Order: sequence, then structure tokens, then C-alpha cells
Amino acid sequence: MIFLTSTGENIFQLIFVLFVFVGIIAMTYFVTRWIAGYQKTQGRNRNLEIVEAIRVTNNRYVQIIRAGEDRFFLIAVGKDEINLLGELSSSELKELGEQQNELSAPVDFKAVMNKMLKKEK
Repeated sequence: MIFLTSTGENIFQLIFVLFVFVGIIAMTYFVTRWIAGYQKTQGRNRNLEIVEAIRVTNNRYVQIIRAGEDRFFLIAVGKDEINLLGELSSSELKELGEQQNELSAPVDFKAVMNKMLKKEK
């Protein structure tokens, strides 16, 4: 039987602690991914969906909620309360696809720079 010296014991303890640490980090990663996947499947095929939300202050939001197929509600969400602001029809909502297309349109960098330089002169 080989006896480890004090330095050898310290190195062995360090390697063991690092191995345990990496194992705990790996387990945490995989458990978190599993929980996220589980929650994602629980939220599917529900009748309620948050269509859009905007922050008004730190703890207050205004949200558009879809209930069922074609009913939309505008609500105010605070820290401890939820208030119904009104009901919206689908025709009153901007199509999200149109809005995203406007935002994702390719931008000509040269044209933007020329425009900015002309404003400065």
C-alpha cells in the first residue's frame, strides 16, 4: 500500500473537489434543461396566450391576452393586481407579421450614413 505524502494528498483532494464541482455543474445544467422542456410542454395547447406586453414601470405592464380563438383583452398587470382595461377585436390589432417585416427589412448602411452626414452639414 502506497501512502501519499502531504502534497500528494492535497493534489488528490483538489482533483476530487474539482471533479465533484464539474459534476454538480453538469447535473444542474441538465436538470435545468429538463425542467424548461417540461414547462414548455405544459404551456402548449392552452386557451390563453400573452400576445404582446409592454413595461410601463418596474412592476407594471400592459398586456394583450388572447382567450380562445378570437377574443383579445387589454389588461394592466401590477405587483399585486390585474385590471381589465378593455376588449379588443382582431381587426384592431396590428398583424405581428407585418410589424416584424417592417423591422427586419434590410437596411442600406451606406444610405443611412449619407443621410446622417447630410444632416450634420
